[in-house]
Amino acid sequence: MTDLFEQHTDPFGTVRIRPLDPASDAGVIHNWVSEERAAFWGMTGLTRDQVADIYAHMAGLDTHHAHLVTLDGTPAALFQTYEPAADRVGECYDVLPGDLGVHVLLAPAGPAGPRPGWSSALLTAMATYALRILDRRRLVVDPDVRNTRAIARFEREGFVRGPAVVLPEVDLPDVYLPEKHAQLAFLDRSVAFPGD
Repeated sequence: MTDLFEQHTDPFGTVRIRPLDPASDAGVIHNWVSEERAAFWGMTGLTRDQVADIYAHMAGLDTHHAHLVTLDGTPAALFQTYEPAADRVGECYDVLPGDLGVHVLLAPAGPAGPRPGWSSALLTAMATYALRILDRRRLVVDPDVRNTRAIARFEREGFVRGPAVVLPEVDLPDVYLPEKHAQLAFLDRSVAFPGD
């Protein structure tokens, strides 16, 4: 797979973003989403093949995209982008031109344990890709209201808390998503990159 974005992050290394390969990346993603810490991702209990099927379905969409983020070649995060107007979140707030929805699942800490500043560096690289390379004006996230760690992490990165909303259930032949109580938060490009 061809890299879509590359950025050196001192002192951690080089972050690259590429399209997720549903077949070859399913094992890594399945390991991550099966952990208790990823309960809010909504995939605990799924098999590797079910995870691969979900991302194969997403790969066929024009409005939703999954990416694997690596650090010096080692998987570091799952990064999903989507058009809010084509997603259930678009029913819960006034979508503006230039908005882009994002979901982020960080890989578990490696054998050396957590590294101070790493999450921030990784989120900055993903925001740079979404706002500058994809030329978007604003990012929207919708973590579960109970996921206080994710909400706090986004706020530390400059996201501004919006309303708490209820994302409606989606029950389609290829996709089922239960109702979700979410905390919306927004990051304006002008805040992330003053002077742009």
